[in-house]
Amino acid sequence: MRSVTVLGATGSVGRSTLDLVERAPDRFRVRALTANCDVDALAVAARRTRAGLAVVADEACLPALREALAGSGVRATGGRHAVIEAAAGADWTMAAIVGCAGLEPVMAAIAGGGTVVLANKEPLVSAGELVLAAARASGATLLPADSEHNAIFQCFDFARPERVRRIVLTGSGGPFRDWTREAMRNATPEQAVAHPNWSMGAKISVDSATLFNKGLELIEAARLFPVPPDAIEIVIHPQSVIHSLVDYVDGSMLAQLGPSDMRVPIAHTLAWPDRMPTPMAPLDLVALGRLDFAAPDAARFPALGLARAALVAGGARPAILNAANEVAVAAFLQRRIGFLEIAAIVADTLTRYDPPAPATLDAVLAVDTEARALAGERVKDCVS
Repeated sequence: MRSVTVLGATGSVGRSTLDLVERAPDRFRVRALTANCDVDALAVAARRTRAGLAVVADEACLPALREALAGSGVRATGGRHAVIEAAAGADWTMAAIVGCAGLEPVMAAIAGGGTVVLANKEPLVSAGELVLAAARASGATLLPADSEHNAIFQCFDFARPERVRRIVLTGSGGPFRDWTREAMRNATPEQAVAHPNWSMGAKISVDSATLFNKGLELIEAARLFPVPPDAIEIVIHPQSVIHSLVDYVDGSMLAQLGPSDMRVPIAHTLAWPDRMPTPMAPLDLVALGRLDFAAPDAARFPALGLARAALVAGGARPAILNAANEVAVAAFLQRRIGFLEIAAIVADTLTRYDPPAPATLDAVLAVDTEARALAGERVKDCVS
């Protein structure tokens, strides 16, 4: 029986993970669950799964969590350091904490040497070299849960990477793929989070609308797979059925297809290197009828260019890009800035801040803090 920890258990990925875990009680035992401050959902999940530990990142929420878990036998703790401590020790860890807040817990999980599944892009984007070095040092296995990177993982020949000609990341294009720049200028948070194919949290849904999600995935793919950045392409695929492709030198192209449900890639990582059943119905190709593809519009979606430039430049640039985007997306969801100002704030932050490459986790976090402060100043300028 494999012990499981879910970091970010009350989010969409966390809920999907627990759905699969609870369908196979003979295979998995829940060691720890964490959340930011969703006490009710965390307590229900912890009781239902008989978790050994439940943790809230916001320590102010700990009394409520203890009350909700009274008599359950589930231990409750709280605070940033409690989350980091909870991250270590499981055989299999789902890393699904949104944003750079998940970086330290991910590093703690990796240090434990088990299997760490990355659903949040930020650790590899902001601290990719450090994350990969830590995994090599501890012997931890890193598996991608993002549908795109999981698809590539399933199709990629790691024994002969020189035979790979291209990686093709697919993306739905988000809710604004056919909108003009002028129409996007007046887009609301409600419109931005209404993803046409996937059920996701607010932040990642906005990232999908701006295509920053694809930009972050581009950087993540360059960390995970041994190909040069210019061998990674992005293609818009509205149906979200082909989750990504690997193109080989002989002209063969391998693709992974599946429904738009995160339980498919999560199940792959839970059972890897085996397979496990999911409640998903078989893909009906006849009902689908057609699959469409288009090139992304770099002029309408400048996030792609910003992300590729950050990847090529390396150093601190990806961490700055990620931090500024998090600040800008939060401001947009709070209706403090307009939709098009998200990319503008990221670009401005990258222009104003260019520190040396961070060599330690503390240095990455310092870059993240400074980039957030600069992006926050630009948000204030937009509001005033």
